[in-house]
Amino acid sequence: MTVWRGQLPLILASESRARQTLLANSGIDFEAVPANIDERAVQQDSGLTSPGDIAALLAREKARMVSIDKPGRFVVGADQTLSLGTKFFSKPVGRIQAAEQLSALAGRTHKLHSAVAVAREGKILFDAVSVADMTMRRLSQPQIEAYLNEAGETVTSSVGAYQLERLGVHLFEYIEGDHFTILGLPLLQLLEFLRSERLLAI
Repeated sequence: MTVWRGQLPLILASESRARQTLLANSGIDFEAVPANIDERAVQQDSGLTSPGDIAALLAREKARMVSIDKPGRFVVGADQTLSLGTKFFSKPVGRIQAAEQLSALAGRTHKLHSAVAVAREGKILFDAVSVADMTMRRLSQPQIEAYLNEAGETVTSSVGAYQLERLGVHLFEYIEGDHFTILGLPLLQLLEFLRSERLLAI
């Protein structure tokens, strides 16, 4: 069953399994076309320092770049950043950095900034940012090591070294924010925009 009413499927400019699952579960016909951009270079060239602004910029750039190569198509870009106070986190490179990130986050509240943008033929039609507050449990070094052993290579695929929909849920004490924001796609805001374009049946 599909609720999509576009002539051609929506395009998601992302390799993220979580984002793809969210769109599929909401009944939207889509195809994934990952955006080939250097995220760190885009961020550095922008001069932006706010995590929310950076996430929004990257989401817009991903959508814009893919939409240029897909004329007439609606393209969704998304990005997520993590901040702890004034410190900005990126995806960990390897197990050692993942352990360092978890040690820094343990027992404290950090913010996930999730952004979404929609573009068509190089023009941004819509963007939005939502935030979730994530309070991690106090974790001993043996607990961190046990988590890393069980989670394996997945710790390098997400900022903060965790995926809440998987073993990462064990790391948390309290969460304030919607499920979609945490998984990296402000889905409710996206659906509202798609409805405004008469692209959804519901």
